[in-house]
Amino acid sequence: MSERSEMNYLHPGEPGFEDEAAGFQTAFRHDAKVIAAVENADDVRAAMTYARERGLPVSVQATGHGLTKPATGLLISTRRMRGIRVDPVSRTAWVEAGARWKDVLAETGAHGLAPLSGSGPGVGAVSYSLGGGVGLLARRFGYAADHVRRIELVTERGDLVEVTAESDPDLFWALRGGRAGFGVVTGLEMALFPVATLFGGGMYFGPESLTEVLRGFREWTATVPEELTSSIGMVPMPDVPGVPEPLRGRHVAHLRVAYSGDPAEGERLIAPLRELGPRLMERFAEIPFADAARTIFSEPDTPHAYYGDTALLSDFPATKAESLIELTGPDAPIGVVTEIRHLGGALSRPPAVPNAVSHREAQYQLMVLSGPGDAEHAAQEKVFAEVEPWTLGRALNFAYGDRPAVRAFHSPDVERRLTEIRTR
Repeated sequence: MSERSEMNYLHPGEPGFEDEAAGFQTAFRHDAKVIAAVENADDVRAAMTYARERGLPVSVQATGHGLTKPATGLLISTRRMRGIRVDPVSRTAWVEAGARWKDVLAETGAHGLAPLSGSGPGVGAVSYSLGGGVGLLARRFGYAADHVRRIELVTERGDLVEVTAESDPDLFWALRGGRAGFGVVTGLEMALFPVATLFGGGMYFGPESLTEVLRGFREWTATVPEELTSSIGMVPMPDVPGVPEPLRGRHVAHLRVAYSGDPAEGERLIAPLRELGPRLMERFAEIPFADAARTIFSEPDTPHAYYGDTALLSDFPATKAESLIELTGPDAPIGVVTEIRHLGGALSRPPAVPNAVSHREAQYQLMVLSGPGDAEHAAQEKVFAEVEPWTLGRALNFAYGDRPAVRAFHSPDVERRLTEIRTR
């Protein structure tokens, strides 16, 4: 173990421990016995040896967005591992474990290339990709996990190995879509795509239009091409400075569109949405891909407390719009944020090299976010009960919190295989 690695171990009460433990999710904190603030793969190897010699369970954190279970043993903090190498000839990027999407986008955008990044620029790119990854180009190119080419992994014994479809087909299959429990990923190579700009943006509708907009969104998604990925968020906007005046203090429907085709065709495709009701605000333009997530989604980038879960749906019947509005709209007893993402397209097709991503037949993803209380959790489950007949499972990347759920991340046969590989 190197001297520098030894100096990077932090214990409770020591300066820097609390800052290192903190992540984007603030609903609960890690209760780690020690934190390894790693800077490279050799540090990770040393940390794994440290944990094995002391019998400590190992957890890993890059940004803490998807924290579901606090660390109780050794927490490996990869936030300093943010190296990125872009190869514009092979259209690939090597991304270290702590890199955020905004880091990757800054490098790939200079070459007119796009990763399969998601709606949050501050999210960790590696964990997102290993958990599946439904991004702005999802319906055109599929899951981010489908386009991971190779993975660098430190095993429980402290060995650094490269995992590919040729070197270890089972482990390569499991990591891409199974995400955790196989070692510590220190970096991966992902494919990039020749998409420099998107036509995209959003429309905001007021509370009086929520039911009509939700029904119209369902009908409209049945008509759009695979180059168009969209979602609708129903959000209680706070009445605070910084929120645009037309939206301030209102429960709005935010309809988001990302289209990787000709902007004129994009305008034609979104025209029916303008007929769904009066718009509080609208912003559409041709956007550099590196700026698209921030521009289209405008997700909060300040750490906060939240719980949430998802249901992957075979369909989202328009007839359910009214009951969902009752449970999640402006008159609901508990305030929640609800999002429905349109899936299908390339997401429905298995990749050339199989992986552990399940429930590909899902056509929509329903996500519900709330505060971390018991009443908020009960309100979420009422929403999921409304769509239970169409529920196939849940999305690994969108489970926020440590509460049990009956919806499975993977199909039974995939889960059995993942368990076998983890055990081995």
